[in-house]
Amino acid sequence: MPDGNKHEVRWLAQPEDQDYPSAADYLSLLEADDVVASVVAAFKVAPVQHRKAKDILRAARLALLPEDNVHVASDLKKIKEGKKLSPILIVKGDLARGIPAQVADGYHRVCASYYTDENTDIPLKLADAPR
Repeated sequence: MPDGNKHEVRWLAQPEDQDYPSAADYLSLLEADDVVASVVAAFKVAPVQHRKAKDILRAARLALLPEDNVHVASDLKKIKEGKKLSPILIVKGDLARGIPAQVADGYHRVCASYYTDENTDIPLKLADAPR
């Protein structure tokens, strides 16, 4: 945290309703609409799992955004205030084909959680990648 204090990251039990269209908007840059609809439908019924912040960034091959990124800073403020964050939506990668996981929604929340503790257990919904 920017002030040097560690705070516990608190999470909602389920992703917020607006997270699904946000994920669809991102995924529509990568796949056809019918595939995106299928993945979003899979998110909605997927059970919540937990993974560590550091592992999510590694599996998705994403850089850690800086603490002063406006969205990361906003999430860090929510963490400090004890507000609950929404779980992450991730499309599973394919190790054999060298395809990274896709954080469809929640990249900034992952980064904020990492700054709090890289071993933070982040709740997420995981959907299989289209084949």
